[in-house]
Amino acid sequence: MGIIAFAVVLFLLVQAKFILISLAIAIILFSLTSDAINSIQSMKIGNLRVTNWVASVLAVVLIASGLLTLVGLVISQINTVLTTTRAYTEDAQRAIARMFAWMGEDVEASVLATVRSIEVSGYLRSAAGQAGSLLSQVVLIILFVGFLFAERVWFGTKLEKLMGDHAQATRVSAIIGSIIRRVNRYLLVKTLISAVTGALIFLLLSVFNLQFALAMALLTFVLNFIPSVGSIIATLVVTLVAYIQVAEPSTAILIFVIAGMIQFLLGNVIDPMLMGKTLRLSSFGIIISLAFWGAVWGIPGMFLAVPFMVAVMIVCSHIPAARPVAVLLSREGLPEEEFPLPPAQPATEAEERQYAKAIGAE
Repeated sequence: MGIIAFAVVLFLLVQAKFILISLAIAIILFSLTSDAINSIQSMKIGNLRVTNWVASVLAVVLIASGLLTLVGLVISQINTVLTTTRAYTEDAQRAIARMFAWMGEDVEASVLATVRSIEVSGYLRSAAGQAGSLLSQVVLIILFVGFLFAERVWFGTKLEKLMGDHAQATRVSAIIGSIIRRVNRYLLVKTLISAVTGALIFLLLSVFNLQFALAMALLTFVLNFIPSVGSIIATLVVTLVAYIQVAEPSTAILIFVIAGMIQFLLGNVIDPMLMGKTLRLSSFGIIISLAFWGAVWGIPGMFLAVPFMVAVMIVCSHIPAARPVAVLLSREGLPEEEFPLPPAQPATEAEERQYAKAIGAE
């Protein structure tokens, strides 16, 4: 029965991935802006207080503006790359073949023949089609975010009615809050590091007067959200694009070294300092999560793999029967509990106050 249930769930995840990916991104955006909207709602303008619906509308407008601006930038860069790729196709094929020249002319000729057999036009059409579907997915995300903000006032009441017990509802709310805090910190730090990395890659390519500087900076920004492998792929792509344009190994190697140093410094030094103990996830578990969600949802699944893994680890750490899963997913095998568990029996008023005080302190 367990195998059948897993197969059915996996089938539904694949078939409904368009809606589920949009819903997952909408929930993350909602959690990122919920605290800020609560702060705006508590503000006063003279004798007037900002109402819930005004704050919610403002949040939806800001999120929609940001998403549409980002999508417009992405689509414009994709179109720029697609329109100029055909002109660079022959140069790119010869540049890739020259990388194997040290192995002999026969190997170089074989690589060139293999590269030329690749249907570049088919990949270009597929990329253009995905860029077109991106806008419709963003519209769906905006709709989901709008409805989440419209319902957010009643979440606490619904949760308490669903649990049927105030102490249990408080515990579930604290677990959800713990997940939101960790995921929000992870995303904010990743966004900052990725933005700085993208800006430095843009400056690097601009100094060498290379084309696609903005496109490579945007690609680096996006790929850096994929743990472990994203920065490696971004560095290799930037180096390949530079090598195709300059056709000089020394310049391409210099760009590779500088880009690699940027990725190493920001990704392996600055990032852990800012992240602290936010994740505490197993590196092997992250790779497994990337592989699974990448196979199920493709590239969007790889972006969502770490937030999903954080949620699973925190939930399992507070369920005794599932705690071994949390131990396997944690880095040191010691998933920490961010707040004390509430009493299993109905709590007294003093115990509930003490538990609420502990959660608030966190």
